[in-house]
Amino acid sequence: MIRIIFPLLVGISALFSSASIAQSNVRLADNAPDSYTVVKGDTLWDISGRFLSEPWRWPEVWRMNRDQIRNPHLIYPGQVVLLDRSGPWLSIGRRIGGSGKLQPKVYEETLENAVPSIPVHVIEPFLNKPLVIDQANLEGAATIVATETSRVMTGAGDTVFAKNLDPAIEVWQIMRPARPLKHPLTGELIAYEADNLGSARVTAHGEPATLEILSAIEEVGAGDLLLPSEAPKVFSYVPHAPEHAVDGHVVSIHRGVQETGRLHVVALDTGARDGVEPGHVLSLFRNRGTAVYRGDNGKETFVLPEKRYGLLFVFRVFDRVSYALVMETDGPVTVGDAVRKP
Repeated sequence: MIRIIFPLLVGISALFSSASIAQSNVRLADNAPDSYTVVKGDTLWDISGRFLSEPWRWPEVWRMNRDQIRNPHLIYPGQVVLLDRSGPWLSIGRRIGGSGKLQPKVYEETLENAVPSIPVHVIEPFLNKPLVIDQANLEGAATIVATETSRVMTGAGDTVFAKNLDPAIEVWQIMRPARPLKHPLTGELIAYEADNLGSARVTAHGEPATLEILSAIEEVGAGDLLLPSEAPKVFSYVPHAPEHAVDGHVVSIHRGVQETGRLHVVALDTGARDGVEPGHVLSLFRNRGTAVYRGDNGKETFVLPEKRYGLLFVFRVFDRVSYALVMETDGPVTVGDAVRKP
């Protein structure tokens, strides 16, 4: 349970000396309402889109500082989002009783009921499972070395034996590094994208340790890797632009296809070491290639300018790789497309 206190919104401009300064570069959406009551199924991106032409710029009109962006106050169904057009500014409140008036109130809600930043059902499989394994993690990783009665493959309820397990960890994710992630321009190997096969629990420590397979999406066999199981995450980052330049590319699309569209997951060749963090919004740029013009002066080759055609929302970050959800696009997203600060 989480206890959240929301202030009275009447006269809020008096509390902020900067409230009278208009944000001329933040544009309101067409027919933006004066208020909106949050309902179950909303996302922060959807709510922002009701008020702003660029939903990812919500933190600017909420006047959030950096810490609030990384760990924002959660928003719940039943609360009311108010628009002050003089900024524009957005504020949060809650109607109490039948008067329709907005008043401060102390109340309790579970974290699970909070409105997520983006559709969690789309990214949920990517939040708690290891997705990327670098070479350092491959070397010396916990590995299944045998199955009970020497079966070639096993499933839920079966027993397996593994080496190099940390005795402090009881539950493990079973992974199979299947696809090398390579830079689309240089061909450099960045990491291995792993397939999640299921989970297992240690029943007896030793070398090898004994584990029971708890769940199996695919058959599990000797040579598959074990990585520590991660605790469930509450994804509440709000969209915001990076504070620095980002120069990356789409390196893979989930399920191995070459093109995808809105609300699909892509992997990028930029990660934590480049300053990328969850909640970052990046613009998509399409490479238009080159054109050859034959005129009076002979043949001329021109590099055509890239086209900005969509937005990504980064939701999970590794050292050299990050995963993002396509939020807006006016065409197919393709492996090799560039991503940059919007």
